[in-house]
Amino acid sequence: MSLEDVKAAIPHRDPFLWVDEIVEQSEDRIRTRKVIAEDLDVFRGHYPGQPILPGVLICEAIFQTGAILLSARAREAVESEGLVPVMTRIKDTRFKRMVRPGDTLEIEVEIEDSLPKLFHLKGKAKVSGKLAVSCSFACALSQG
Repeated sequence: MSLEDVKAAIPHRDPFLWVDEIVEQSEDRIRTRKVIAEDLDVFRGHYPGQPILPGVLICEAIFQTGAILLSARAREAVESEGLVPVMTRIKDTRFKRMVRPGDTLEIEVEIEDSLPKLFHLKGKAKVSGKLAVSCSFACALSQG
């Protein structure tokens, strides 16, 4: 699915959109992709001369992927009750590999457990099939 499908699912836009395309999606699992452009402004100041993508931005790509998954699952509650998904917990985050300009993030998120308005998810981001970041997180549907 295209960038337009991503934009239809979540409100994030450049320069803070960290998902380029949806590769695969089911009710409880999603895979997305993000190409890390070599000219991102963040590389000017984050380890100049040895640029690496900040880990928090890799996590953000995982969280946005989770938001895309939840947008389909919770659409009715979001639209009828005016609820918005908000992050309520991040835990067990592990940084295993640096992500550099020109890399492609392969992101996977799955729902581990859910209640009507609370979702526990786990996600990971890989580069060339090798784990870069993994984490668990929770989102709740809340009044905007």
